[in-house]
Amino acid sequence: MNASENYYDQLEEPVKSCFLALHHFILSLDKDIVPAWKYEMPFFCYKGRMFCYLWIHKTYQQPYIGVVEGKYFNEPFLLQEDRSRMKIMLLDPHKDLPVAGIEAIIHKALHLYKTGLIATKKQ
Repeated sequence: MNASENYYDQLEEPVKSCFLALHHFILSLDKDIVPAWKYEMPFFCYKGRMFCYLWIHKTYQQPYIGVVEGKYFNEPFLLQEDRSRMKIMLLDPHKDLPVAGIEAIIHKALHLYKTGLIATKKQ
């Protein structure tokens, strides 16, 4: 079992199911998104660059998707807090995932990389 699988396995429900669903959903959105383990948390990379990650908010105790280049987004549901670059999307693990909103943010973030605004590593 790798570190990412071990992380998910140790989570309690319903956060575990929420993160596993997000993991599979995010990977399904583009063939160049790959899972990674960075900073002791599950990340997703796009062509060698950190793209987004999953974590639990310390204050709210809610799972969230962190968007590495979130500073480019103005959606009111994305929180910046004290982060200079990243923004997060809080999720309620007791409710259905807001799939349309998640997909829109992921595609918007992908656009930054695909257009070259955010450089990717040569592969």
